[in-house]
Amino acid sequence: MSRDGLCLNRRGSRGEGLAQGLAVAPPPWYVIHTRSRHEDKVEFSLLHKGLEIFLPRITVRSRRQDRRIYLEVPLFPGYLFVHSDLESRAYYEIIRLPGVVRLLGINGRPSPVPLEKIESIKTILASDRPYSPWNYLGQGKQVRILEGPLAGVIGIILKRREKKRRLVVAVELFQRSVAVELEDEAVAPYS
Repeated sequence: MSRDGLCLNRRGSRGEGLAQGLAVAPPPWYVIHTRSRHEDKVEFSLLHKGLEIFLPRITVRSRRQDRRIYLEVPLFPGYLFVHSDLESRAYYEIIRLPGVVRLLGINGRPSPVPLEKIESIKTILASDRPYSPWNYLGQGKQVRILEGPLAGVIGIILKRREKKRRLVVAVELFQRSVAVELEDEAVAPYS
């Protein structure tokens, strides 16, 4: 270190200190899968540990025996986001919490969620436009047709036509397959 506070590198030339020269990237976001209806408990526990949590919520109308009330429920039931570098100690503290099932990832390793996705969700929540959860219906998924003459029939999504918001669903009838074009809203996931 020189007299003026700058660090010297191996050759003795002046350079900025490590803390000043390196930009520290913010930790990534991860998805925590929780037990059913344990999102609030896990959120409280993680906030108590000082971690940044994001639990997107939606207000829904609930019908009780004698009245209707409005409740705030998770937008993605069973999931919440944590902003952490997940070094081994933090990882084990998270997965050992009551109500935590696992951190989502591939081959047992947590996968970070791109910041753009988190920002997109936050933007949607902050907007004045109405929003609601929607089932993810992808190619190859089995669905039940909800309306029209084929209501109740089970089929498989062959492809999506995004511009028309339509699905092409293969329906097996009499050991033959028929392709039917339906609106997104006309089908629901079938498991």
